[in-house]
Amino acid sequence: MRVLVVLKFLGFLTLVISAWMAVPLTYAIINSGADSMAFAKSASAGVIIGVVLLAAARGADMSKMGMREALASVTMSWVIASVVSCFPYWLHGAAPTFTDAFFEAMSGYTTTGSTILLNLESVPKGLLLWRALTHWLGGMGIIVLTLTIMPLIGVGGFQLYSAEAPGMVHEKITPRLQQTAVILWLIYLLLTVALTVILMAGGMGVYDAITHSMGTISTGGFSPHGMSVAHFDSAFYDWILIFFMFISGANFALHFYALKQRSLKSFFADPEFCFYLTSVASISIIVSLSLYQSGVYKTLPAAFRFGSFQVVSLVTTTGFVSADYDAWPAFAKSLLFFCLFLGGCAGSTSGAIKHVRLLVMSRYIGRQLTRVLNPRAVIPFRIGAQTLESEVISSCLAFFGLYFIVFAVGGFLITLFEPDLFTAISGAATTLGNVGPGFSKLGPTQNFANQSIASKWIYSFLMLCGRLELYTVLALFSGVFWRDGVICSGKDRH
Repeated sequence: MRVLVVLKFLGFLTLVISAWMAVPLTYAIINSGADSMAFAKSASAGVIIGVVLLAAARGADMSKMGMREALASVTMSWVIASVVSCFPYWLHGAAPTFTDAFFEAMSGYTTTGSTILLNLESVPKGLLLWRALTHWLGGMGIIVLTLTIMPLIGVGGFQLYSAEAPGMVHEKITPRLQQTAVILWLIYLLLTVALTVILMAGGMGVYDAITHSMGTISTGGFSPHGMSVAHFDSAFYDWILIFFMFISGANFALHFYALKQRSLKSFFADPEFCFYLTSVASISIIVSLSLYQSGVYKTLPAAFRFGSFQVVSLVTTTGFVSADYDAWPAFAKSLLFFCLFLGGCAGSTSGAIKHVRLLVMSRYIGRQLTRVLNPRAVIPFRIGAQTLESEVISSCLAFFGLYFIVFAVGGFLITLFEPDLFTAISGAATTLGNVGPGFSKLGPTQNFANQSIASKWIYSFLMLCGRLELYTVLALFSGVFWRDGVICSGKDRH
């Protein structure tokens, strides 16, 4: 392990995070916010930490970053970003303890959207802007952001991108990785600006439009209002957010191809997107009809509005809330709980399992059933026109198994500190899937403030595992990772 290479990267990253604090600091100063001093102290502390790390790692050659250093850098980047970014919450007092502040920051960067903040309307707007900004930075990825502005990464860039990028395939849409990162960020920015303008055109204030756009495009779900999107009680906002949450759950490479070709053909030619569209539409229809049939909503349009919003919000792991779904009938709630595991598409900002893995799994089960009936059949494994290799299928099956093992272990550990079983299970599911709200004591009208300190650290770890898709984080706890010459190639050995 080249520790100095990792420290140098973390030093640069800490300076980047500290620089972004200038945005909420400026807002707080202009509006005479009580949080301005907290941001000033936090930014100063972040700069000091960054300088110390760079000084300790002076002379380290970033071009010698191998996969071992990349895995450590990516995992630790989310941890140190959360540590530095939690200072404003802690120093201001909005978060009563360091644990609460760290939980809030980790929830922001991992785009989970779970919160410990009470009475959001009384929290300074600078802090809530910072909360939304952590969503927005974490949505496209801290590493992708760093690759955009720090070409010094050099040879190690692709290792970092591969270790952090969500999904099964790490696609470079241009030959140069830095150019790919810039294009992805431009698309990300374009969608954010477009949604902000549309919300403002519909009558939403500038501050609310910006913060909700950041929470939507990042599929994070932080809202500056305690009632989330239900605060507005607007059908126009609901349907606009449904659309943007849905497209934010799609592979961002498809957005690039659609803009380049000026056509939507790239979306409908992609098997994963078609599967994603079908599953979201099907679940939305079933939940909405259930709400109408049970009398929760008296008209079909209202049932479809609220049912579709909550399904899209949970499937894409955004976590916005337009109604108290925890009070809905058991059938609708069971489908919404199922949504906590789905996720959007690979290459999107959403979390959870992702539809490409669900598609592979469904095709694999179908092929195995066919072999039961016809053992001698030779059945190629295709997704669209692409034939998948056995390594990809094995990786998908392993991820499924690992995901539910981590979910089960996490839920079990939480029950040691929380008396309500369904709270613990839904808490583990929603944090591992980076969704945000859960059920029972973690439902849409509740939050994580009253959970124990131990539970909050478990939830924070699950958020990190979910955002980095398990392997990147769990590899650091493997003996193989620390065994010299096993993960790295020969040139990467000491």
